[in-house]
Amino acid sequence: MSEVRGDAYLVLEDGSVYPGKRLGAAGITTGEVVFNTSMTGYQEMLTDPSYGGQILVPTYPMIGNYGTSEADVESTRIQVNGFVVREDCEEPSHPLSEGTIHDYLLENGISGISGVDTRAITRKLRSAGVMMGIITPNKNVEKALEQLENSPRYGEFDVVGDVSTDETYAWLGDAGERSRAFFDLRGRARQGGMGNDVERGIGQRDLGDNYMKVVVNDYGVKLNILRSLRARGCEVVVVSDYATSDEILSHNPDGVMLSPGPGDPELLDRSVATAKNLADKLPLMGICLGHQVIARAFGASTFKLHFGHRGGNQPVKDLESGRVYVTAQNHGYAVDPIGLPDELEVSHINLNDQTVEGLRHRDLPIMTIQYHSEASPGPHDSEYLFDRFVGLIQAGMGAKV
Repeated sequence: MSEVRGDAYLVLEDGSVYPGKRLGAAGITTGEVVFNTSMTGYQEMLTDPSYGGQILVPTYPMIGNYGTSEADVESTRIQVNGFVVREDCEEPSHPLSEGTIHDYLLENGISGISGVDTRAITRKLRSAGVMMGIITPNKNVEKALEQLENSPRYGEFDVVGDVSTDETYAWLGDAGERSRAFFDLRGRARQGGMGNDVERGIGQRDLGDNYMKVVVNDYGVKLNILRSLRARGCEVVVVSDYATSDEILSHNPDGVMLSPGPGDPELLDRSVATAKNLADKLPLMGICLGHQVIARAFGASTFKLHFGHRGGNQPVKDLESGRVYVTAQNHGYAVDPIGLPDELEVSHINLNDQTVEGLRHRDLPIMTIQYHSEASPGPHDSEYLFDRFVGLIQAGMGAKV
């Protein structure tokens, strides 16, 4: 028999109240309320560090229908502050399912709410913009708003420090690399010509045999970024967001990846300084927050979007090829094209609102994208950008010979 769950309420800072039933752990949680329009991938969303400090509202009405699985995580824990769904499934149907979404949240101590009108919440956020919210079992709106008023506002504190690694480590794979999805990813990498030697094992190859070492500066890295690099024959070392350029260079990398992550890039002067010091030394690729950090390192500015881009269906045009790709995105800030320095040019744009989705340096081997080329569970349209980055690394290695 299903567990009897008590009442719960989502209260937004404008006083809007959405009643429902408790989902996951009992408790009170606050955060910036955002919505994601993807139809699948709820576990990947929950474990995406870019959702640190936020309460997530998936717009798809049924959540949990295929359960949860160790192979579907994008970090070592659930990263969202809270979870809001229209309906959660208590009887998932999938051969690899290890439990329900309710149990998954409960085991991780994350509070959520089910049975609310997520369409109404989404419409509210689209018109009014993202706002702070609180999930509480207390229906006293005044008390909830008082608690919310006394809570830190998203964008006014550094979230990256909460989601980045504390220690440097070599990425040697995880349960995701034993899944069918990884074998498919590796197959796509081979089709691009970048993963032909992976089966021989990282570290077992001669240094002259297409050996590449990439240091990932972790602002909130998704594991599929690490898997995508490994699938292309890269040795991967992950360092914290506080790593200096000297620390990164001490690993003798052939390239550096600046990862995605949560929060306002204007709070990351340390990361901007590191990127600036690395810019003329080796190939760089920035994804999402990493893209914004690189842009700021060259003097560009960023701004907060009205309700952000979050979902697996955002159309992006590659200005070099003219092709339009369906992309996965998760960000609330964007690079301002006004005042963009001369040495950077826009490489990709969002066709919904014309915002900057990618940059490249005119002279240096530096490329950035605002969206997620490592999208998991998909779409896979933009995985070619990892091939492009590996191409920059190989060109740099050839120049050293």
